[in-house]
Amino acid sequence: MSIQTPNWVKNAVFYEIFPDRFAKAKPPKNASQNFQQVEFEPWHDPPTIQGYKGGNLWGVMEKLDYLQDLGITALYFTPIFQSACNHRYHTHDYYRVDPILGGNEALQELLKQAHQRNMKVVLDGVFNHASRGFFYFNDILENGPYSPWVNWFHIQDWPVSAYNGDLPANYAGWVGNRALPEFNHENPDVREYIMQVGEYWIKQGIDGWRLDVPYQIEIPGFWEEFRERVKKINSEAYIVGEVWSDARYWLDGNQFDGVMNYVFTGPTIAFTAGDRVDRALVEQPDYTPYPAQNASEYAQHIETLLGMYDWEIQLTQLNLLASHDTARLFSIAQGDRASVKLATMLLLTFPGAPCIYYGDEVGLPGALDPDSRRCFPSEEAWDQDLLQWHKTLIQLRHRYPALRTGEYKILYAKNLVYVFARSLAASELIIGINAATEATEVQVSTDQLHSQPQNKLCGEGNWRWEKDTLVLSLPPRQGCLIG
Repeated sequence: MSIQTPNWVKNAVFYEIFPDRFAKAKPPKNASQNFQQVEFEPWHDPPTIQGYKGGNLWGVMEKLDYLQDLGITALYFTPIFQSACNHRYHTHDYYRVDPILGGNEALQELLKQAHQRNMKVVLDGVFNHASRGFFYFNDILENGPYSPWVNWFHIQDWPVSAYNGDLPANYAGWVGNRALPEFNHENPDVREYIMQVGEYWIKQGIDGWRLDVPYQIEIPGFWEEFRERVKKINSEAYIVGEVWSDARYWLDGNQFDGVMNYVFTGPTIAFTAGDRVDRALVEQPDYTPYPAQNASEYAQHIETLLGMYDWEIQLTQLNLLASHDTARLFSIAQGDRASVKLATMLLLTFPGAPCIYYGDEVGLPGALDPDSRRCFPSEEAWDQDLLQWHKTLIQLRHRYPALRTGEYKILYAKNLVYVFARSLAASELIIGINAATEATEVQVSTDQLHSQPQNKLCGEGNWRWEKDTLVLSLPPRQGCLIG
């Protein structure tokens, strides 16, 4: 079977948006949902676990010019459906966009405006669990064993203890959290409900689903059916799963098009940030950007990763350096801008779709949740050099198809110098990274190449060609892209 994945993803640059914290705007006068009179937390105050900042989809629309100028072509939103939680992973209603965000009409307008700019929109599907406020679970709280929805969840005893922390939760909740009752996916009515939700929003015009903790749904055939039904409506819809480790089980061509590629994230941070990594910020999430790696170790990780999946799958992986579930790289590297710039260069020259976590491009710091979910800063607080670095690399990725779909060839990996090429037909580009604190000159054999690139496209460094050898000089903590 030949694996088929969405072509647009192979050429996309994603931007992850946490809706409560990215942008806030006043809804148009004719909007039916207007929460402007609600008392939200001050925008620039530190975020709290339970507080709302009031970001909305109308605000995202006002930022589309900014995102287009950055070079973004696809938006991934963490959950937007009605919820009593600022991150909205506690879904109340899978068919209703949260009124605070602007409701369904705001999403429809956002889809219209994004698609006019050739931007795709991917939503977060939380289908392993719902919330205590989900109508069917709420009916159980009201009616106990008489509720017709009892078999939608794993109820173990009566009365259901949904809120009393002095009593054990007597139903299954995600990681034991009683706020997140897990669906009973053995129930065919539950499966059909989820399938129909997946279909409904594709019909409404979204371009794909990011699936929350999909590995927890172990019903045989579940994700195969989800894929079949979604792709029947839109064959180019993107299905990407949150799987933090080796995802070969789900990336067989019958389930997901890709996963959030934390197998790329961890080694990339370990190589570029090295011993600058704040261990307290990375020991909890499951992606291990430690201990520090040299270039040879990093190359081994990359070779292993590139050997895991079919090439079609590699090209539709969602590659990232940070997300709403991790600390931000700027804080992980303890403010070391060179670490951020080197990692960003590796991200934007790697096969698969790069994904920028909102604010990372302007140097927004953030420790673990809730600090990693700070509000997008005002312009005077932006790191303009870092922003320009992102713009330049994204522009180069759009300009050179080899950076998107070209073959990845490791040319040199010793000490803290890592050199590789991206090759597509007659187009070849060379990327050199020096993660060391001293300048270095290396001799790189180019037996694998068909040409000798002559132009510096980005970064710092000098080079010369000596027959079939590239002599590359790199300043400390710098990268260079030659094309």
